[in-house]
Amino acid sequence: MHDLMCWYRVLELEPGASLAEVNQAHKDLALVWHPDRLPKDSPRLQEKAEAKLKEINHARDQLRAHKAQQPTAARQQTQPEHNPKTYQRAREPERQAQPLHRTQPGRTTQTNQRTPGKRPDLSGVDWSGQDLSERDFSSRNMSSANLSNTDLKDSFLHRTNLSSANLSKANLFRANLFQANLSGANLREANLIGADLSGADLSGADLTGAKVWAGTKMMVRLMGTNLTGAIMPDGQLHG
Repeated sequence: MHDLMCWYRVLELEPGASLAEVNQAHKDLALVWHPDRLPKDSPRLQEKAEAKLKEINHARDQLRAHKAQQPTAARQQTQPEHNPKTYQRAREPERQAQPLHRTQPGRTTQTNQRTPGKRPDLSGVDWSGQDLSERDFSSRNMSSANLSNTDLKDSFLHRTNLSSANLSKANLFRANLFQANLSGANLREANLIGADLSGADLSGADLTGAKVWAGTKMMVRLMGTNLTGAIMPDGQLHG
């Protein structure tokens, strides 16, 4: 039973998720953690991604086998009436940032309500100027955080809530911001070279002066990104 719970958590699912949900969760996480999405010149990140992908694949295979062994009636009983909410990752970042962050008591968002008590709410955190390179903040709530002049190089921020966050002059070089919520965020003069913003919400964000070009080549991945009302690096308002 303990292993079963672990497999669901690896895929960020609640116990009893359907086979279709298991397959979809595996597909989403495999996309996020595939080594090809990470810099080739960082062996540590490559090894981390390969290990995570192996863990994701194992959890999917074990849950498939478990569900295949269940009688039809039992499988029907375990189907949730509604789509289950996902767990946030229980894994804490590899090292603690200094100084200790300041949070705003009582603030909750949809992101941190998904798994109360699982991971600290980082909304309103003040880490301005800190070195947070290669840190994992995936699926965290960091709305209204002050991350100005912060080094977030090669950081994992996929599905992170950064709405209304101050990321002015932040170094987001090669940061993974896949499906992140950056609505209303301040990204003025931020370094976005090599960043992956696929599927991210940048509606209303201010990217004035942000670094996105290397010569004549756009160096930011924007596939499926919502740019409605965003101020682009050249100061133009996106329609």
